[in-house]
Amino acid sequence: MADFVIVTGLSGAGRSQAGATLEDLGWFVVDNLPTPLIVSVADLAIAPGSTRDRVALVVGRDTEQLDDLTAAVGELAKRGVRVQTLFLDAADDVLLRRFEGTRRRHPLGRDKLLEAIALERNRLAAIREAADVVIDTSDLNVHQLRARLIDLFHRSGTDSMQISVVSFGFKHGLPPDVDNVFDVRFLPNPHWVPALRDLTGHDATVREYVLAQPDSRVFLDKVSSLLEFLLPSYEVEGKAYMSVAVGCTGGKHRSVVIAEELAAAIRGLGYDAATFHRDVDR
Repeated sequence: MADFVIVTGLSGAGRSQAGATLEDLGWFVVDNLPTPLIVSVADLAIAPGSTRDRVALVVGRDTEQLDDLTAAVGELAKRGVRVQTLFLDAADDVLLRRFEGTRRRHPLGRDKLLEAIALERNRLAAIREAADVVIDTSDLNVHQLRARLIDLFHRSGTDSMQISVVSFGFKHGLPPDVDNVFDVRFLPNPHWVPALRDLTGHDATVREYVLAQPDSRVFLDKVSSLLEFLLPSYEVEGKAYMSVAVGCTGGKHRSVVIAEELAAAIRGLGYDAATFHRDVDR
């Protein structure tokens, strides 16, 4: 059974970077593909004798063609291929800075850039809503985006749901592209321990401090039990990717430790789980 990923999203949000990363991971990538050609390209990829078992199709340059996307995904499913849709998003002000920085013209060709961004966002709203994976790249540099994509797609082709556990700091904003959020600010903050302040949750002394708190183990046991109940239900519903976010104040200490522990617990349940620490270096 072949694996297909449809990569789409807002212009300037990272579609090209996503395509390049998937190509580095061994996917056969077709960039800037007109939506009406998706099924035809898929038929070539899955034809007898073809060696293409992982195909990524980057679409979206012409937003007027995207009305055909839902139908194309349905046709691929009928052909017996696994198909997921990846949607790349970013905040308006971030997209504005990116276009102004590169001096590229927006594909919609409007004189006022913010109007073009708003129009494209409106056209793609339904596709974003139906996407299997949404990544907001507003706070990600190219290296962080690459890391997220590698975590999500280097194991594609397995039958089990892939799970990303993200740590973050509430003072830097809630991640907009996660499915479940847990707040660990109730735990004592290592920031107020002078010997730990400049360290992170990757350091053994911080990890020991966080896990030594009585409520840490209670929290981990309860959340692990909740995920043990939830994950099979998500799989029954056909979800291939799921994200769990763990937040503390700054995203450097408690959330990093707890995220790593939750990822280990999820692996213990028989699922793939990767970690991404958004704010650990801030």
